[in-house]
Amino acid sequence: MSSIDESQQRIGAVLALAPVVPVLVIDELALAVPLARALVAGGLPAIEVTLRTPVALEAVRAIAAEVEGAAVGVGSVRRPQDFDAARAAGATFAVSPGASPALIAAAPDSGLAWLPGAATASEAMALAEHGYRYLKFFPAESIGGAGALRSIGGPLPELRFCATGGIGLGNARDYLALANVPCVGGSWVAPSAAARAGDWAQIETLAREAAALRG
Repeated sequence: MSSIDESQQRIGAVLALAPVVPVLVIDELALAVPLARALVAGGLPAIEVTLRTPVALEAVRAIAAEVEGAAVGVGSVRRPQDFDAARAAGATFAVSPGASPALIAAAPDSGLAWLPGAATASEAMALAEHGYRYLKFFPAESIGGAGALRSIGGPLPELRFCATGGIGLGNARDYLALANVPCVGGSWVAPSAAARAGDWAQIETLAREAAALRG
C-alpha cells in the first residue's frame, strides 16, 4: 500500500467519525482543552484547529495530550513546513484550503492524513490523479453549494468531499444528504462568545445537535 493510499484510509476514518468536523480558530490557549472536551462530549471527536493564530500549534499539542477521545488535526495548511509543525504538535491529520504543487509533493512523506482542498472539477480531477479520493470542498457556499457537489458527483462518483465554508445548522443537511459528502466542516458548533464565556454546556449542546444531523 502506498503512503497516499494509507493516508486516504486514515482521513476517511476521521471523516466517518461524525457528520460535522468543528473548525476552530483558537486565540486563547487556555480555552483549547475545555472547548475540545465539550465538543467530544457532544459527539464531535474530529477537531480541526486552524493555523490562523499564534497559539494554534500549542492548542493542538494541549488537545492531543489532554483530551481523551479527540482526533485533532490542523487546518489552513499552506506550506510543507506546516505538515512538520503539525505532526510535532501531535496532530494526526491536516486540511488545506487548496492544493499547491509543493503540498502535493510533501504530503506523502508528512506522516499525516491529508485532506486537500478543491473548488472545481478540474482541481478534483488533478488530485484524483495523485491518488486523493477524499477532498475538502471550499468555500462551499460561495462556489455553488450542495448543488455543485451533486453535479460533481455525476462524473466523479468515486470522490468524497468534506464541504466547508458558509455551512451551519440550517443548511448542513442539504450537503449531508448527498452520497459524496460524508461530513461537513463548520465553526457554528463553537461560537467564540460562548467559548470566551466558558459556556461549555452551550457548546456541548450545539455539538449534540450537529452529531444528530445524520442519524
